[in-house]
Amino acid sequence: MTDDDELTALRDQCTRFFHGHGKQTAATMLATIPAETTMDTYGQGGAVADLEAEICRLLGKPAATFLPSGVMAQQAVLRVHADERNRRTVVFHPMCHLEQHEGQAYQRLHGLVGRPAGGRDRLITLADLTAIAEAPAALLIELPQRDIGGQQPAFDDLAAQVAWARERGAAAHLDGARLWESAAGYERAPADIAALFDTVYISFYKGIGALAGCCVAGPADIVGQVGEWRQRMGGTLYGLWPNAASALSCLNERLPRFPAYLDHARAIAAALEAVPGVTVIPDPPQVPMMHLLLRSSAEDYAAAARRLAKDRGIWTRPECMPTADPGLQRLELSVGDGTLEFEPDEIAEIFAALTGT
Repeated sequence: MTDDDELTALRDQCTRFFHGHGKQTAATMLATIPAETTMDTYGQGGAVADLEAEICRLLGKPAATFLPSGVMAQQAVLRVHADERNRRTVVFHPMCHLEQHEGQAYQRLHGLVGRPAGGRDRLITLADLTAIAEAPAALLIELPQRDIGGQQPAFDDLAAQVAWARERGAAAHLDGARLWESAAGYERAPADIAALFDTVYISFYKGIGALAGCCVAGPADIVGQVGEWRQRMGGTLYGLWPNAASALSCLNERLPRFPAYLDHARAIAAALEAVPGVTVIPDPPQVPMMHLLLRSSAEDYAAAARRLAKDRGIWTRPECMPTADPGLQRLELSVGDGTLEFEPDEIAEIFAALTGT
């Protein structure tokens, strides 16, 4: 049996999952598609049109288009902003998804130029932006900033950064893959955050736990061009309705729960203060997610995670993200329905076992 086979077998025998919305199977995901769903044809009509209308309502934008991939969506919308302004530079945080997880596609496929601003381990500040002399096509802001633990700036600071972009004739684009989490953290409606930006990208498999897919929302002329890029990039599939319908049902079910997810995340962080081998980033969490620094080697953590699955039927991530210190591992914890099934003290006890403290 390979290591992957062993992990799959361990996962299948587990009955409790405290990351996100818990265990997802083909059956549970198919159940998010209502039987009475109306089908689209090449993205026109049906559940796709219904979802796009709902996103317009939730974000207060005049138009939205559904795409099968966030990588495709953000490349397309940034390309449109660049072409509209005859500029190529996009300013973003050095740890943003565009820079870290997409194989430099914005550059290699669309000829855009990335301009990282600020430090890797902190949020962008207005001072970081004012130090930039060149005129950018767009400022991309990710809310929350996932790779530094789900941090986000104070709302007034966010508005000032967007104003910096506008003063320079640049578009302000929101990477809102986790906008629902961000809204809970700001204690504002998603539309209040979206109103700051020209365009917004929002994911559906993240946060609400739907099937893959996303929307870009904004002015009708920009969104229309994004739809044309969707076709050019192979994203206008014959039928997009299963994913759109899943998104609609998961929005209806889970969007009201995000304040509770945030409360639970903060209660977990407070409980983890008693575990000497764990550091929460940021503390307290600003949104319903956090990063945990675990005082453990990669090998010891992996062995402890397997014991937890085998002996107690509790599944956590089988591996951590490495850090510069071999004795310190980084773990991302997103709080969802699965996490709500665990009391904070139990999660603290679980992490004490995972770190051997």
